[in-house]
Amino acid sequence: MTGALLLVLQALIYFVTMAAVFHSRHRFGIGIFVCVLGVMHFLETYLAAVFFVQLPFGLISPGSTVMFSGKLMMFLLLYIKEDAETVRQPIYGLLIGNCLMVALALILRLYGDVAEMPGYQPDLTFLDDMGVLMVWGTALLFLDSIALILIYEKLGQRIANTLFKRIFLSAALVLTFDQLMFFLGLHLVSGVPISALYGGWIAKMAAAALYSAMLVIYLRFVETRPALAGPEPLLKVFDRLTFRHRYEDLLQKTGKDILTGTSDRGHFEAVAQSLIDRSLADRKPVSLLMIDIDHFKSINDQYGHVTGDKVLKEVARALDGALRSGDRLFRYGGEEFVAICQDLNAGDATILAERLRAAVATTPLAEPGLSTTVSIGVTTAKSGPVSAEQMIRDADTWLYRAKRLGRNRVESPVVA
Repeated sequence: MTGALLLVLQALIYFVTMAAVFHSRHRFGIGIFVCVLGVMHFLETYLAAVFFVQLPFGLISPGSTVMFSGKLMMFLLLYIKEDAETVRQPIYGLLIGNCLMVALALILRLYGDVAEMPGYQPDLTFLDDMGVLMVWGTALLFLDSIALILIYEKLGQRIANTLFKRIFLSAALVLTFDQLMFFLGLHLVSGVPISALYGGWIAKMAAAALYSAMLVIYLRFVETRPALAGPEPLLKVFDRLTFRHRYEDLLQKTGKDILTGTSDRGHFEAVAQSLIDRSLADRKPVSLLMIDIDHFKSINDQYGHVTGDKVLKEVARALDGALRSGDRLFRYGGEEFVAICQDLNAGDATILAERLRAAVATTPLAEPGLSTTVSIGVTTAKSGPVSAEQMIRDADTWLYRAKRLGRNRVESPVVA
């Protein structure tokens, strides 16, 4: 097997495995993903120091090119799909663990009468060298991760107009800095020749392109939930990003409608505009569905408010079950609900609305003989800027058209 093919094969196995572990976090928790990153750290540093592949353009280390570059891309994935608070936990853990390893190795030197083992003697000097490189590498990882997040955010606003370009340019810039700084430590500790500097840099640029392509594929086709992102200054970036996460987490907890369990109107007003803007910034359409329970006042008058509350719960459950996994459902007020659906064009939004209408119409209710239906108005934005208020007004117009035409129907520009 050629050296280049070996590196590509390693990168593919690394990414597929790590992405699968990351994707399982909703079922098993993020701890498994973090532990796998930590277990790989010693092998990554060891290979970066002693194992090199000779290619025409220089010496290449799989530990640095494949594993460290891959780890950095995993931290970016962790930030995109989770938050900065989660990103910093494994970085701090690695740094503390490496410092602890160095301290324990130094304590072992106080014991001078080490038992001899046949064919092997402990090499504490090697352990010292590895400890220094691991602490140095983790310190760089801390800086790299902050820089990667900041550059990724800035490029999203100003330069990169595709997700691939945004990820690749961010990774290329950070890996260039890392290659220079880690080679400095590697050269001082292990005497690695200069060919490993430029050879490793070329290989890391190729790794950045390969990992960026795989990351885009993963985000497009595997992870479909909307990601949170926003520009932040360098000063205390993790604390600021963590504050944003905690604020949004608080909204999630306090912005629930007590009766139906959906998000309430206050939460809608807090996040609707950012959901719309984010979708349009990624050059994807966004649709808004205004949903109203037909003749709900008659249900309250005839069966009472207790039954009316049960109907609201059942309708909310039916709507939520028929929506896609990334769609957001809000109780807008009374018997009205709003759904925001990112990356959904007008035609598909109308089809989805019909699915919602049918789901409610076929939902069995608590009272024998009682059934209900909904009317739905649909609007879609393809390019911005578009305000959430304007989309509500447009969807409301189509909703009242559905009511005028007899209820239990969907109206949208596509239908009209």
